[in-house]
Amino acid sequence: MNYGYITVASAIPSVCVADADYNIKQIESLIAQAEGKGAEIIVFPELSVTGYSCQDLFAQQTLLDQTEMKILQLLDFSRMLDIICIIGAPVCIGTALYNCAVVCQHGNILGIVPKRYLPNYGEFYEKRWFASADDLDCPIEVRFAGNTITVSPDIQLFQTCDGVKFGIELCEDVWAPVPPSNDIALAGADIVFNLSASDDLIGKNAYLKSLLSQQSARLICGYVYSSCGFGESTQDVVYGGNAYVYENGSLVAESTRFSLDEQLVVSQIDVEKLRTERRKNTSFVHAAKSSKAVIVPTEVVQPRDFALLRNVNPHPFIPTSKDMYASCDEIFSIQVCGLAKRLVHTNSKRVVLGISGGLDSTLALLVCVKTFDKLGYDRKGIIGVTMPGFGTTDRTYNNALSLMQSLGVTIREISIRKSVTQHFEDIGHDINVHDVTYENGQARERTQILMDLSNKLGGLVIGTGDLSELALGWATYNGDHMSMYGVNASIPKTLIRYLVSHVADNSVDETSRATLLDIIDTPISPELIPADENGDIKQKTEDLVGPYELHDFFLYHFLRFGFRPSKLFMLARNAFDATVYSDDVIKHWLRTFLRRFFQQQFKRSCLPDGPKVGSVTLSPRGDWRMPTDAMSTAWLAECDSL
Repeated sequence: MNYGYITVASAIPSVCVADADYNIKQIESLIAQAEGKGAEIIVFPELSVTGYSCQDLFAQQTLLDQTEMKILQLLDFSRMLDIICIIGAPVCIGTALYNCAVVCQHGNILGIVPKRYLPNYGEFYEKRWFASADDLDCPIEVRFAGNTITVSPDIQLFQTCDGVKFGIELCEDVWAPVPPSNDIALAGADIVFNLSASDDLIGKNAYLKSLLSQQSARLICGYVYSSCGFGESTQDVVYGGNAYVYENGSLVAESTRFSLDEQLVVSQIDVEKLRTERRKNTSFVHAAKSSKAVIVPTEVVQPRDFALLRNVNPHPFIPTSKDMYASCDEIFSIQVCGLAKRLVHTNSKRVVLGISGGLDSTLALLVCVKTFDKLGYDRKGIIGVTMPGFGTTDRTYNNALSLMQSLGVTIREISIRKSVTQHFEDIGHDINVHDVTYENGQARERTQILMDLSNKLGGLVIGTGDLSELALGWATYNGDHMSMYGVNASIPKTLIRYLVSHVADNSVDETSRATLLDIIDTPISPELIPADENGDIKQKTEDLVGPYELHDFFLYHFLRFGFRPSKLFMLARNAFDATVYSDDVIKHWLRTFLRRFFQQQFKRSCLPDGPKVGSVTLSPRGDWRMPTDAMSTAWLAECDSL
């Protein structure tokens, strides 16, 4: 500090969502620039190490571990620098995860400040992932990035060697009725730094600037604000990249909103002037708060080789209850009640669904039949549509017709060959080229038929796609991906076989039972490629995307517990016999799962309604909120290193 001025910086780095390696490099670059410009303290946006918009990925151990590792890298980078850095990161404290500001200098962490007010309204739902500073009953010692830090629910102040005191609040804190910065300033802080992630809406920025201006004036302090910008997920909102420096109500410096480039705003705050103003105001009480906690350390032990001593269920989605009948009946009851409510609400006594002779459409048809029976509706209101195409085999075609006939539903047969051929001619596609256009054109034609037929008949299109397909994105966008109600949305492929088998053994006539058993034995296929020379299915899904029992295994542990790739690999090795899946095979399909899971989120972000059945599902409204443009870099890198 010279002449009472302290040089501060507000930085807005470029961000890749969920890619801490990329983000920390951008942070390091801006720190170096700020150091070169004489900045003494620099602040970055909220959760800047990971990106604010990671959503449910904050529950992933991979992301948390990479965050800590990269902060350790940042500490090493800053070891010879004088600048004080304030970055945002998720930090595990005790049994909970906190949205924190991490303050570091000379290669050491000086302190960790957790966010107090967590927005949980409108587009924000932070309580889904984070605990509040108010949830800390007392100071607690935490080991993080090679440092042992005491994290306290009380107000924390930091003091430079020149005697400048500063405190920290995070985003929503300043919007609250009683912001933490009130106490921070009354405890003696000259400057408040705010790490933020505030999305931009019409009129919101003007209100924000007014809020920051008034807060810095009311507290007679400097206020340095940094909010995330370009690179954050734009799945539902946009972050404009706002950096502001205020001094006692006056705007000293600001960034350019909606810039596509990283920004660094460097300015100075006259601390001496602020202190003079405060001395004239008798409302300020300089009372620093402190509290102590007793920490008992454990003894150091030598590391040992790891060997898993527990059995691992290779099929975690399959009920382990001894009464499988009751478990399957309960699953059907959930599906049936969900569809029944939708039919009653829409005053509809008709449903339309495509019947392919495969497992998924079979389960959906069985759910419709059970629902209509429960409501006392005529089964003829179920319009099952078989739509033979270029890849339809006699086996699946005959099974579809046989099942619909034995269940007593209305049968419609509409071939798509002529319409798809015309469509290919219209768009100039060679029908002999069996590429993604060839396949998706058929899937979308079938969906168009179902949608238009439902309009004509006054019914609902019932989706048949399952949880496993949604996880892998094995569905045609705006094709079989779309419906008016998806009864199978939370049923994984491995469970569908059990459910269909349950019905075959307990709930249908012998003709239907025989058909169901043959459907269970039919290879899984979308049948979008012509059959082989023997008329058998040529396009087998599991040959293309991998065994569903492996993918379902990965999916369960990835979503339910947030396990990292190395742990998924270890568990799979223990769950499956090596003669069935070798290490190389498991690793190969694990990488496929991770790659496709991240790439295909855009399909899950706009899923139709459907009932939740188990603890793991992918509804974007309640169960899996993930930015469409999240990066899989960290997960794939760990997978490649196995």
